[in-house]
Amino acid sequence: MLAVKALDTIKQHKADQPNGQSGNNQGNDAAPTRTLWADALRRLLKNKMAVVAFFWIVFIVLVALSADLWVPYLLGSPTDIDTTLAAQNSKLPPSALHPFGTDNLGRDVMARVIYGARVSLSVGVIAVAISTTIGIVLGSLAAYFGGIWDTLIMRLTDVFMAFPYILFVIAMLAVLGPGFINVFIAIGLLGWTSIARVIRSAILQVKENDYISAAKALGASHLRIVVRHILPNSIASVVVYATMSIGSAILTESALSFLGLGIQPPTPSWGLMISEGQNFMVAAPWLMLCPGIAILTTVLAFTLLGDGLRDALDVKVTD
Repeated sequence: MLAVKALDTIKQHKADQPNGQSGNNQGNDAAPTRTLWADALRRLLKNKMAVVAFFWIVFIVLVALSADLWVPYLLGSPTDIDTTLAAQNSKLPPSALHPFGTDNLGRDVMARVIYGARVSLSVGVIAVAISTTIGIVLGSLAAYFGGIWDTLIMRLTDVFMAFPYILFVIAMLAVLGPGFINVFIAIGLLGWTSIARVIRSAILQVKENDYISAAKALGASHLRIVVRHILPNSIASVVVYATMSIGSAILTESALSFLGLGIQPPTPSWGLMISEGQNFMVAAPWLMLCPGIAILTTVLAFTLLGDGLRDALDVKVTD
């Protein structure tokens, strides 16, 4: 009887409320909830340096992808050599006709820098995609199953990390030989160790949550648990690390090309252009400065973007 009276009292109280107050309550109940990724995007857009870095990367990608449409007509071929004009156009300083000058063979440096962006970005993205895939698979196996799997994979990781990375890549290229494909294979196959450790650490925290135990109790398969429940909640740290790793891969490719183990001439590569221009450092400094600045700004952009993603995806940040 008391319960019935209490229910009637509550109904009467709601009926006596003003329409505005009732509408506000309904609006609060229907308020949309933001997801983690929506909050991360909002925080990322507030980071001015990360936004500038993102647009710089987009600009470089668009220029590199559209190069075939305008570079050969405005600046000339980045690889072909006009033997009749090579001596006349050799090492021309920057001008309106050649904004970055010309190299010792009369080729436009700006055209070679633009086409070199294709090589560097392709190697960076493909190599990081390979290493990230390997790292996620091995790190997930180690963290989810534990035991002997964790011991074997982590000891294998220690063995790979015991060797200096750049020397390991050089040794692998000495076996495979120089070339575009071999460069991103070598970088990708040897760059998975840090990503495996990052994903393992993230999964070890996620796998202890109650919803993972509930999924196991409901009979979900190991693959479904990892793919549908664990990885989506632990992939944020991998996204940050992979973004920064693209810059590291570009630096590694440039170093290998500088040493003659990466991209081979006449294909333009930023590291190869610096290697070719070092003999003219005093007479034609733009041969080294232009590709060097391209490497600096691109790697810095990926680093700043990764740093911004790290802050944006940090769930502990409140604003």
